[in-house]
Amino acid sequence: MEYKNLIVEIKDGIGFLKINRPKALNALNSETLAEIGHAGNELNANKNVRVVIVTGEGDKAFVAGADIMEMKDLTALEGAAFSQRGHEAMNTLENMEKPVIAAVNGFALGGGFELALACDFIYASDKAKLGFPETTLGIHPGFGGTQRAAKLVGLAKAKELIFTGKTINAQEAYEIGLVNKVVPHDQLMTEVLALAEKIRTNGPFGIRLAKECINKSLSLANKEGFALEAKDFGMCFATKDQKEGMTAFAERRKSTFIGE
Repeated sequence: MEYKNLIVEIKDGIGFLKINRPKALNALNSETLAEIGHAGNELNANKNVRVVIVTGEGDKAFVAGADIMEMKDLTALEGAAFSQRGHEAMNTLENMEKPVIAAVNGFALGGGFELALACDFIYASDKAKLGFPETTLGIHPGFGGTQRAAKLVGLAKAKELIFTGKTINAQEAYEIGLVNKVVPHDQLMTEVLALAEKIRTNGPFGIRLAKECINKSLSLANKEGFALEAKDFGMCFATKDQKEGMTAFAERRKSTFIGE
């Protein structure tokens, strides 16, 4: 599928999903949200893709937010529908079977911050700025930010970020647990590609089931979560990946996984 607002590429088992509206600082309008959903599903279905990297085109913004020019005249019903479109796009990334890495190369504000939080983890440039400015516009985060931020940093810190609408730098985001690593701006993609390559060489079937267990852990009691973990752990032993991984260990060689 051809995309108007995205650049989607696959190189050496790594999928790239780049928001490509640099003149609008990669702001998310309805069309872009729909494309993110389509691209996420396309990359998820591609057996050649082991890891996905999400980033923004240009040197200023990852995604500066949702498109205010589209939102400013919405009715209450239209606003709810716009939020739902955002949820659908973010949930597509969060629920992908493959690991998804956000490479935050600049401003990640509002919907852009929510896009990053929907990924499995975030590597950020030391020039990145992150925050939820929605309350300064008379609204609140609508693409999952109120839910995902609270689960990552706790209720009080999430409330502080959202109620104040303040922007924080990458180092502060790292210190409170929103960002996994901060790297020099010109080394961001090098670091992210090295991380993606490390993940790519591990067993994709085991990673997929581990992601399922971890994502569901927040909504399951320990008893149900342990049961899911045991079930998925057992399923790994019905795969060629498990046989290859453990045989390679015994033979003191590098594993070659096929994702089955």
